[in-house]
Amino acid sequence: MNDAHTIDLRSVVKPGLGLIGISLLCTGLAHAQTAVAPPADDALTYHGITLYGTVDIGIQYQTHGAPISDYFPAGSADIVQKNSNHSITGVTPNNLSQSKIGLQGIEPIAGDWSGIFKLETFFNPQSGEISDALKSLVQNNGRSVASGTQTTNLDSSVAGQPFQQAFAGVSSKTFGTFTFGRQNTLLADGIAKYDPNFASQAFSLIGLSGTTAGAGDTQDRRLDGSLKYVAKFADIAHVGAMFKPNEGNGISNSAFEVSAGAEYAGASVDAYYVKVHDAISAAPLSAAQVAALPGLGFSPSNSLAATISDNTSFSILALYNLDAIRFFAGYEHIRFENPSTPLTAGFDDIGGYKLAFVNNTAFPHDKIQQVFWAGVKYKVIPDVELTAAYYGYKQNAYGTGAVAGCSSNIDATCSGSLDAISFDADWRLSKRFDAYAGVMYTGVHDGMANGYAFHTTDMNPTVGVRFSF
Repeated sequence: MNDAHTIDLRSVVKPGLGLIGISLLCTGLAHAQTAVAPPADDALTYHGITLYGTVDIGIQYQTHGAPISDYFPAGSADIVQKNSNHSITGVTPNNLSQSKIGLQGIEPIAGDWSGIFKLETFFNPQSGEISDALKSLVQNNGRSVASGTQTTNLDSSVAGQPFQQAFAGVSSKTFGTFTFGRQNTLLADGIAKYDPNFASQAFSLIGLSGTTAGAGDTQDRRLDGSLKYVAKFADIAHVGAMFKPNEGNGISNSAFEVSAGAEYAGASVDAYYVKVHDAISAAPLSAAQVAALPGLGFSPSNSLAATISDNTSFSILALYNLDAIRFFAGYEHIRFENPSTPLTAGFDDIGGYKLAFVNNTAFPHDKIQQVFWAGVKYKVIPDVELTAAYYGYKQNAYGTGAVAGCSSNIDATCSGSLDAISFDADWRLSKRFDAYAGVMYTGVHDGMANGYAFHTTDMNPTVGVRFSF
C-alpha cells in the first residue's frame, strides 16, 4: 500500500460512533482505498480491520406452527412445539445461517504474535429488529398453550445484546489463541463444524435448538465474561479450553469446557467435555405468575420463569471429506441434575431479563438426554450442493412416584424421543449470493410429547436467498 494514501483511524473515529457508524466508516474507507489501489480480493478490509456480514431471508410454510416472531432469531419455531396449532406461511429470517454484521481485526505485535478482536451483531431482516429470543418469551407472558394465542417463543443465548460476540485477545501460530469476552463456546464451534447443515436453523435440529451446543441449555451456547484458548499443532492435533468464572456466589453460573481432536487424510474428529453450574432454561410466565408480579416487585415487561440445573456433557463428533461428498456424525450425552447452588427469584439473566420465578428441583432423578445425528453433503456440480441429515433426541424416565419409569406422554419426566429428518439444496449463484430450498420433518414421542395438545409433528418447506460479504 502506498503510504501517501494511508489514513490514521484515530483521526476519524470519534467516541460514541457505534458499530453502524464504524461499519459505514470502514465501508467508505474500503471504497476510497479501492479507487487508489484495488486489493487482490474485494474484502472490506482496511489496516487489518474487516467489515463482514450476512443477510439471509426466505419464505416458509409450516404444517403445524404458531405465528412468526419478529424477535426470535429463526422467526418460526421450525420444529413442532406445544403451541403448534395450525399451518403458517410467512417470511422467515436466518434459515440457512444467522443474519449479522460485524467487525474483526488483527494487528501484528511481535514475532508471530498478533492482537485480535471481533464484534458481531445479530438481526432479523424480516422485521429489522435486533434478534432477541427472550423478548419472544416475554411477549407470551400470561398466554397459555391451550388458549391458542401464543406466538413463536423459544429460549436462546441471543437476547437482544448489541453484540453476540465481543472479544479481544492475542494469537500465535506457535502457541495458539487466547481470547476474553462474550464468545461462542468450544462445543458451539464444534457443532457448526460437524453438523451436516452447519447449524442451519431451518434444516438442522441441533442448529435451531441450542440444547446440543449449550450442553443442555441453549443460553450456554455463548458465554459472557469467558476466557478461551485454542491451538493447533503440526496441522494435525488441536486442543481447546474455556472457563467462565462465577457470578460472585461460590460456583454459581460458572462453566468449564475442554476439547481435543485431530485431522488427517480428510478425516476429522473432536471430543468435548462440558460442566455448567446453574444452567438456565427460561420460559414465559403463566397467567397466575403474571398476576403475582406486582406483589413481588417485578415488571411483566422483562420477567420470566426458569428451570435451573447443573449440566454435565461429553460428546464425540466426526466428519470425513472426499471432496465431492462429505460424511458427518455426532453423539452427545447430557446429564441434568438439581443445582448444587440454587438460584433465587430476581436473578438477572442475560439481556437484562429477570427471573421472577425459578425452579431448582425439576430433576428428582438425574435426567439423561442423548443427542445423535448423521448426514451427508454431496456436491452435484461445483455450485450446487445437496444435504440429507437425521437428528435425534432421547431422554430417560427421571420422575418419581406414580410416574417413575413411565414411557408414555402422561408426564414430561417419562422417557421419550424427538426425531428430525431434513433434505436441502444450496445453489451458489455467485461468490457472495446463493439460493436454497429444503424441508425438515420433526416428531415428538412419549414423554417429550407431554403437553402437545394440538399436534406432534411438523414439516417446514422453505426457500430463500443469502447474501454474504
